[in-house]
Amino acid sequence: MKRSFGFRWRVAAAAIGMLAGGGAGWAQAGADPVRDAIVAAGNAEDEAVRLRLLRALRARPGLDDGIRADLDRLLPVVTEWAEGKTRSAPASNRAAENGYLCRFITGAVQPAASGNPIHPAEMRAGSPLRPLWCYYRGRMLVWRVVQSGPLLAVKESREAYYGEAARLLAEAAGAFPENRVIRMYLGQPMPWPALNAAATEAPAWANLQREGLEKLTWIIRWWIAERQLADGQFGGGWGDDVEMWRWWAPILIGFDNPEIAAAQEKLSQALFDQPHLRDGFTQRMTDVEHSNEDTTDTIVPMMHVKPDDPVWSGRALRLAELMSERWTGRNARGFTQFKSIYFSVSAVDESPRRAFDTVYHASVVQPALLYWQRTHDAGLTAQFGDWLRGWIDAAERAEHGKPAGILPSAIAWPSGEVAGGAKSWWEPFPLNHNDRLYNWPGATGLMAATLLQAWHITRDARFMDPLHAMAAIRMKHSGAAADATPGSEAWAASRMDGFLAPVLAKYRFLSGDKRYDAWLRSGASGYVRFRLEGERRALERGLQQNAEAFRSNREGYTSEMRWTDRVMNFTSNYLVHLPVTAPPRPAPLILYSSVTGDPGGPLIFPLNAVRWLTPSTDIGALVTDSSARRFEAELFHFGSDARAMGAELLLLEPGEYRVTLTPADTGVAAGTTITNAVTAQTLRVTGPRSRIAFELPSRRLYRVTIEPAKR
Repeated sequence: MKRSFGFRWRVAAAAIGMLAGGGAGWAQAGADPVRDAIVAAGNAEDEAVRLRLLRALRARPGLDDGIRADLDRLLPVVTEWAEGKTRSAPASNRAAENGYLCRFITGAVQPAASGNPIHPAEMRAGSPLRPLWCYYRGRMLVWRVVQSGPLLAVKESREAYYGEAARLLAEAAGAFPENRVIRMYLGQPMPWPALNAAATEAPAWANLQREGLEKLTWIIRWWIAERQLADGQFGGGWGDDVEMWRWWAPILIGFDNPEIAAAQEKLSQALFDQPHLRDGFTQRMTDVEHSNEDTTDTIVPMMHVKPDDPVWSGRALRLAELMSERWTGRNARGFTQFKSIYFSVSAVDESPRRAFDTVYHASVVQPALLYWQRTHDAGLTAQFGDWLRGWIDAAERAEHGKPAGILPSAIAWPSGEVAGGAKSWWEPFPLNHNDRLYNWPGATGLMAATLLQAWHITRDARFMDPLHAMAAIRMKHSGAAADATPGSEAWAASRMDGFLAPVLAKYRFLSGDKRYDAWLRSGASGYVRFRLEGERRALERGLQQNAEAFRSNREGYTSEMRWTDRVMNFTSNYLVHLPVTAPPRPAPLILYSSVTGDPGGPLIFPLNAVRWLTPSTDIGALVTDSSARRFEAELFHFGSDARAMGAELLLLEPGEYRVTLTPADTGVAAGTTITNAVTAQTLRVTGPRSRIAFELPSRRLYRVTIEPAKR
């Protein structure tokens, strides 16, 4: 009788449950030196130690020929896992996602039920090496799905991979009871204590934020020390390595850590040293998600680290040039539009199955959008404005089943129609293909942020129309269930919070428009709710969740991680799908927001108000107010001596300001004129970045306030 995926997954869940009593069994079989060596290798949590033990076993005189043959099949996989860094190929010879950490976990790794050959090759029946084979094959099955969006998205494929992995890893755990990493894969957390004890003098937010910042800093430094090579690569392949800055953002953008900035620059420059980028964009024809990574995810972080470097600004403007001259055209409705999902520096694939503009296309010109945000360049205003008006036009129309007022995920070229046709407007692309990324809502947040930026620069209310329309739909259907009729207005409303709330939060603090406050109080991040209400409990809950995420499974963020664009996804892509209680998912965004004052994310239209000119350890920094005319933050230094530090202010408009630093626990309310200041100075702002320097006393909460010198 054929068994369903669900049945096999239930069997795997039962296998996980049986492990509660620990590993009694063949691991305790007795004094057999060969078996003892295998048990020692399996119990080792360090891959290099395991490889050394297995190589010694392979060289053992008189070893059984069958065991030696099994080792010959297994050792190449163990070697790749343990020594990939020393065996890395030249970066220019690798595909985008085929680095030394993962190049051996290929499409050949499939569930046994697929009928394809088992990879890696299975051991002989009764081989004492089978539990080790189970360990490696089980993990390889896991990482195939953690990395592959199409496999993860389809329940049947996900359960087939994870179900078999669970059974294999349960078998390995029974043989190697001292190996905690195996049990981590089976849902038993490996504790990771705080790097420093909480300070009783510090407020709750500062202790929780510090715990998150220091764990994130530790992880980044681990990757730099243990994985980065001299040529800049981190082991996941260029296309994945470059995405690491996204979770580095709280540390890279929020603080001054020279060694982390240097590692980012090494990686970013290494990409532009590759032959395929010699013309400023990739020569490889691929989809917009992958074609833009080598440029967007190298230029943008450097525009934060080195904002005045003309090299990176020039590279950003090259993308705007390619957009204008090669990638876009005038559609049948009279608007500028990208012609395809697939393009390179020199070619565009306009075949019907690929001829679409999508909300994801904002990412390909993200560096140019950041340049536009900083300079208000008139040429870019005209260029981006014409493109965005086409999206406004598509949002306003009810077409192919899409309700009026909702941004579609894709627009067909050259007709300018909402993508879908005979298919659904919300799923014009197949779920089992990488192009599923361009289904709705997908990356609608990128387009929403781009429209908000256009409104901010031009003050043309038309750019806000789609955002206001979607917000009205969202509030109209505030009680809509997620299982409403697919494609309906109510169904779409139930899926808007994730992309719309962060953008409307930025709009709220830029405009002062309070019409969405009630919604934001219930659906926005803990930091936004803190800024709206002064209520710290929501902020502390968000920081608490993030801190708890980093209290276990360090190896899931470091030594076990095989793909560098998934470093923060071990829980969300894997553990949450196990029949166990998973730890919270890490939330670097709340660290980024609380440290910089940006109520949303750092990708498109970042509103980071400050960069703290100090390292990201032994410090708590909470921005409590940030606008064009005022800045305020609370600071707590955990060290034993006063801390010399500073701040780079990024949003203040030109003018004369008074800067004060005062204890925050003296009864002076936030937002009032500061008295009894510890220090005071005058700041003249003449451009987009101005710096202050001060000394922060130790182990007491202080408030730094910057406000106009003359009211």
